[in-house]
Amino acid sequence: MESASGAGPAGATEALASKKTKERARIRIRRRWRKVKAKASRLTLGMDLHTMTQALVSLAEDNIAFFASQGPGETVRRLLAVFTGVREQALGVLPALGRLLGVAHLFDLDSETPANGYRSLVHTTRCCLAHLLHKSRYVAANRRSIFFRASHNLAELEAYLAALTQLRALTYYAQRLLAANQPGVLFFEGDEGLSADFLREYVTLHKGCFYGRCLGFQFTPAIRPFLQTIAIGLVSFGEHYKRNETGLGVTASSLFTSGRFAIDPELRGAEFERITQNLDVHFWKAFWNITEIEVLSSLASMASANVRISRLLSLPPKAFEMPLVADPKLTVTISPPLAHTGPGPVLVRLISYDLREGQDSEELNKLVKSEGPWSLELRPRPPNAPRSRSLVIHIHGGGFVAQTSKSHEPYLKSWAQDLGTPILSIDYSLAPEAPFPRALEECFYAYCWAVTNCALLGSTGERICLAGDSAGGNLCFTVTFRAAAYGVRVPDGIMAAYPATMLQSAASPSRLLSLMDPLLPLSVLSKCVSAYSGVETEEHSDSNQKALGVMGLVRRDTALLLRDLRIGASSWLNSFLEFSGRKSHKTSAPMAEPIPMRRSVSEAALAQPEGPLGPDPIKSLTVQDLSLKGSSEVSHACNTSLSAETLGPSKPSDVNFLLGPEEVSEEAEEVSEEAETINKLHSPDRSLGSGPCASAAFPEGFHPRRSSQAVTQMPLYFSPIAKNPFMSPLLAPDCMLEGLPPVHLVACALDPMLDDSVMFARRLRSLGQPVTLHVVEDLPHGFLSLATLCRETREAAALCVERIRQVLAPPGPAERATPPA
Repeated sequence: MESASGAGPAGATEALASKKTKERARIRIRRRWRKVKAKASRLTLGMDLHTMTQALVSLAEDNIAFFASQGPGETVRRLLAVFTGVREQALGVLPALGRLLGVAHLFDLDSETPANGYRSLVHTTRCCLAHLLHKSRYVAANRRSIFFRASHNLAELEAYLAALTQLRALTYYAQRLLAANQPGVLFFEGDEGLSADFLREYVTLHKGCFYGRCLGFQFTPAIRPFLQTIAIGLVSFGEHYKRNETGLGVTASSLFTSGRFAIDPELRGAEFERITQNLDVHFWKAFWNITEIEVLSSLASMASANVRISRLLSLPPKAFEMPLVADPKLTVTISPPLAHTGPGPVLVRLISYDLREGQDSEELNKLVKSEGPWSLELRPRPPNAPRSRSLVIHIHGGGFVAQTSKSHEPYLKSWAQDLGTPILSIDYSLAPEAPFPRALEECFYAYCWAVTNCALLGSTGERICLAGDSAGGNLCFTVTFRAAAYGVRVPDGIMAAYPATMLQSAASPSRLLSLMDPLLPLSVLSKCVSAYSGVETEEHSDSNQKALGVMGLVRRDTALLLRDLRIGASSWLNSFLEFSGRKSHKTSAPMAEPIPMRRSVSEAALAQPEGPLGPDPIKSLTVQDLSLKGSSEVSHACNTSLSAETLGPSKPSDVNFLLGPEEVSEEAEEVSEEAETINKLHSPDRSLGSGPCASAAFPEGFHPRRSSQAVTQMPLYFSPIAKNPFMSPLLAPDCMLEGLPPVHLVACALDPMLDDSVMFARRLRSLGQPVTLHVVEDLPHGFLSLATLCRETREAAALCVERIRQVLAPPGPAERATPPA
């Protein structure tokens, strides 16, 4: 017995060592197989592109030869021109796609997650080529038929040719980014002035072709009719904007005039581009809030799952104490939100599939806020279910400027049914009336209240998941940062769907897709983020403005045009005088601002006198600024003070977008194989200019289509507050990211925000933080709100539920003992 007991530990140690050796060998074999598989997939996709392009060129030449023999005529001339253009653009874009595809794998999170903006751009261009190939085959097969509709097919070909021309321009922009950035970095990390010039040049491209006949060509076919309906509704709503006093009146008027936009796709595309370029953030707030109208919200509620509890609660602005994680005997004071508008109640919505203990308590009933007439429930009331072990705290999206939990209630009800746990959705105050950091303060206050009062919500609070989409995903990360800074309990995990982690106006390959995205155009994204930053510069008309007639709309549009011309002339004059001043080494008095800007906390911080750190004063957001009381009792290994040093220009030591040393050494061989290609892209090329302007990236003889609308102003360029880690989580220092719980990201391959998720996951992975990234194909940004639309959106929504379920599941013994890899 003694010998057996003595040999036991030694035998177990040897078996464990042998098991580890075999596991390392399996990992090495698996890694080699993944590399071989990735190279094979790149070769296959490259062959598909080459074969598709050659087939398209052959069909174009065949159609050119046929229509050249048909004699003179306007239609024949245009058909010859369009097929000649197809051949030229297809042959021109192929080399650029090959170069992007050859290095795209270097920007993936790992070999099992092949997704980044470069891949998405190649995929989108391939979809356009496929549409042109299909249409060219149809023309070649039916051009002799008496039923051949030449004008209809010509319009289709001209639309997709315009789209291919603009996509070719985007591939050159992507090459410019690839040459300027380091391997593995998706966001432009150069001088802010160069980034501003780059994006300013980019927004001048023509966009109307993507919103007409080509609308949604890159997405799954099941969702295209919905996107067309949204586009038609948008342009109709824009035509009647401010004619009526209520959103319902605008919606009703739009229904009667939407027919012409459905019949004429070219008119719809031109009007869509005009709206996205000119109308302010208040228009987008009004349009996105259509779903808040009682009639539409009631219809959506009828089509969603039935739940026992869906109540709007109003949390009073009262400070309360919360125990510290390090020492539960000590507490920290959680103060109510104060920024911009002073203390005020925070609205939250409690959704529960079953009526659980505590949800009908008198204390909770005192917080209920009435939303309309009370309904009488006639069915017998079952006994209350016991409290759930878990709780989901949800933060909705909407670009920080629109929507409430009411708009997201349909899929939240399905979550409550599938998960069997209460859900608390936070209705934070919206910009531009309540810019940063008001939303963050309210979400953090509601989160702390929910953790403290789990019993009232029908939960024991053993497991808490923080979930959000888009802007809500951003707030999930920043709320967790703040909880860690306070020393209170952080959630057990985060599920963020297509989150915005970089609110600074930095170019990335996926953000190039905003040129064609019907839900997130670049100008709209800029206006929303600028409103949240507190630097919105739109001139708001009086809220009591009288209804506009036809002549009133003409005068309004003329005034907008004159205003844009005045702004452009003033900016040109400013840049000319600054250039002249630098050339003569003379200083001149600063010129007056051409546009009145609403003063906010951000501007006040920027107006402070110059500090000891230099002439770039940036708002310092410390723990004291976050209303933390008694912070001297809490000790942190990481300095969470967001000083000017942290928020200043990015340095390699401050924010590292690259992989960690271990990952770099493991992939050194693969990077060296692509070094020659990257060096060619970094060196000056005949087709790539060496100047800072993005227009130099176009080869000689290629001219993309330019927008006829006025150039959109982007005040976000001059907003250093966007560098705040509590606003752009991707820019947070390592010590803040190390305080995050397990993170589950669900992104869209065709979303302009894809690179936000990929880079955020890469940073967490490089720090050894547990993170998963799943990228769904062929769906647009905001698919959770479209969960019932088609099979693809239902599967994507189910994936989000599964990620939440993983967070709420109790950790096993191995998970408790093994640190995260």
